[in-house]
Amino acid sequence: QVQLVESGGGSVQAGGSLRLSCAVSGDTKNNRCMGWFRQAPGKEREPVATLHTGNPSRYYDDSVKGRFTISHDNVKHTMYLQMNSLKPDDTAMYYCAATSRSWCVLPNLGDYNYWGQGTQVTVSS
Repeated sequence: QVQLVESGGGSVQAGGSLRLSCAVSGDTKNNRCMGWFRQAPGKEREPVATLHTGNPSRYYDDSVKGRFTISHDNVKHTMYLQMNSLKPDDTAMYYCAATSRSWCVLPNLGDYNYWGQGTQVTVSS
């Protein structure tokens, strides 16, 4: 089993920055897919940025490329999402997710078995 706990959300003005963290406990193997997904009110959950903890593979949604950076600390078993140049369209609940398998299609939401409770990000104009 894997437990995921997000932190770092909040309210910022457009153009500001936030850093989300996702602490992993339980099965902390460093050979799986992990990622950040978000869900705005009335919309479906969508991938934001994902990675494989055992290789350099990364995925970014086009809407966040050049503004967001995903990373993972294999020693601290923590994943991060640095969000810069935030826009009101980035407002959503952000969820951390992880797979039980060592492989996945990075942006495929259905491949992720474990989910955190979410952290709210609100960007005002």
